[in-house]
Amino acid sequence: MASGMHVVATAGHVDHGKSTLVRALTGMEPDRLAEERRRGLTIELGYAWTTLPAGERVAFVDVPGHERFLGTMLAGVGPVPAVLFVVAADEGWMPQSQEHLVALRTLGVRHGLLAVTRADLADPAPALEDARDRLVEAGLAEVEAMAVSGRTGQGLDGLRGALDRLVATLPAPDPQAPVRLWIDRAFSVRGSGTVVTGTLPAGRVETGDELELDGEPVRVRALESLKERVESVTGVARVALNLRGRITPQRGHALVTPGAWTATSLADVRVTMAEGARGPLPARLTAHIGSAAVPCEVRPLGAEAEGAAAEGAAAEGAEAEGAAARLRLARPLPLHLGDALLLRDPGRGQGELRVLARATVLDVRPPELRRRGAARERAKALADASADAASLLRTHLLLRDGELLAMGCPPEGRPVAAGWHADPGHWSELSARLPEVVRRYAADHPLELGMPVEAARHELGLPDRRLVTALVRPPLAVADGRITTAGRVVTGTAGLPAPVARAVRALLDDLAEAPFQAPDAGRLAALGLGPRELAAAVRAGVLLRVAEGVVLAPGADAGAAALLARLPQPFTVSQARSALGTSRRVAVPLLEHLDRKGLTERVDEVHRRCRPTG
Repeated sequence: MASGMHVVATAGHVDHGKSTLVRALTGMEPDRLAEERRRGLTIELGYAWTTLPAGERVAFVDVPGHERFLGTMLAGVGPVPAVLFVVAADEGWMPQSQEHLVALRTLGVRHGLLAVTRADLADPAPALEDARDRLVEAGLAEVEAMAVSGRTGQGLDGLRGALDRLVATLPAPDPQAPVRLWIDRAFSVRGSGTVVTGTLPAGRVETGDELELDGEPVRVRALESLKERVESVTGVARVALNLRGRITPQRGHALVTPGAWTATSLADVRVTMAEGARGPLPARLTAHIGSAAVPCEVRPLGAEAEGAAAEGAAAEGAEAEGAAARLRLARPLPLHLGDALLLRDPGRGQGELRVLARATVLDVRPPELRRRGAARERAKALADASADAASLLRTHLLLRDGELLAMGCPPEGRPVAAGWHADPGHWSELSARLPEVVRRYAADHPLELGMPVEAARHELGLPDRRLVTALVRPPLAVADGRITTAGRVVTGTAGLPAPVARAVRALLDDLAEAPFQAPDAGRLAALGLGPRELAAAVRAGVLLRVAEGVVLAPGADAGAAALLARLPQPFTVSQARSALGTSRRVAVPLLEHLDRKGLTERVDEVHRRCRPTG
């Protein structure tokens, strides 16, 4: 297993010696392209590594410094926890120095070193003092600073020692964290197939693992770290993965642990303007995270967009520090709450700051904004939002374990039912509503013995029947898929409306005289027992339905079987009809009912016999 590795990215103005310094520290050539070596200009991301004096290995991601390649620089810096900031002694602080610093600050990079290069060509002190002051202002107060020369080797030993001290202070990543490996290079190798490289910030990847790429499964066929074949690697690390899968990867895609991230093209965020940036934010920007650069539309949520005037008001909302906004991304990205996206305007002119803002993700499954005033209400809700499960549940009310984990928020507390977590206020409200919902259903359906659980689920707008049963508290109870009020479980005709109960008692009196002479349609109509009333009585257990329109007293089927058992076996329908003292209209369905219950069985097309009882 690869371990003891750290990854550091370079940053700084073009032609300030970043690649030269990496070359001098590692003995490796970070510029991969022939054009780069010919022009002496870094165009693509470069990679090199070395072992530090204390024995730790450090890999460098060398980024281009030219303003035209800011997107490439961000792809290299995005997944990396620390930076080697380079300023040339003979030129000092330059425009791209400032833009790179703004980008690092916006991305939240707080660990690094300052190297003032070309110390053999000019006094490094002024540039070192100026650059250090700027880094301290940007929140990099603990950054060590030193003068070096990649050409002569001056100060390199001191820089190696400073790198040792830097990596010792970096926070240890969680090896159990879900994997999100942003791809910064993808290519094919003859005989091996697709290979991708990237910086693994946390988690573990092993040969044979199944990961997801844009929702498609891919398998890790082989794994390398710093050109060494390994079976397993944990972050932070530079890795190369040989993949098997149907999808073609490219820079900006991410390999992720299945089910551990939410792929979304819509996210609600908190916008923090970059230092020196002035609003309002343009409606269309490029969002950067990891190695991804995705066009997006920015919708401020603090004001409703109503015509041109309201558009201006909405734009001003995005200018406010910590304003809420909604990002609509050109393609889905795997995100968690708390992720930081950098918002850049690639269309700005030379000399203008293109890094405009940081967007901190507050919701990866934001609700639709359909009605007037919804955006303003959403902005108010997001004002107090934080990257935790409680905040998510205030918006979504009910979420499953897996949904919370995929949104980056491990569940807090025990689920209310079957892996479902609920906002406490919403759950209390549902608990208070259920008795009234059941009471109203009983009033509207007096012939039914309780409210079907599915009907209650629909009425309460719940996604799972198990949530309904979890809400049931005395005096309510669940029986046979229905929610009943305690005491409404039927004994005799209790629980039936009074007119129906009287009609059933009259019918039972008739059947007491002739147990198998089921009342005909005329008698049922005279008693006021229509299909709904009969169904209620059958549910209550006070009548036995043997066929449509044929009802008897409860237990009549067992009584009939006892009488038929006295006949010579087997017997015919006619013999059964005579023994039971009833008509063929009743005898045929009653015998079929007895067959279904296993009390009788057919011998042939004409005869039946009673089955012996246990």
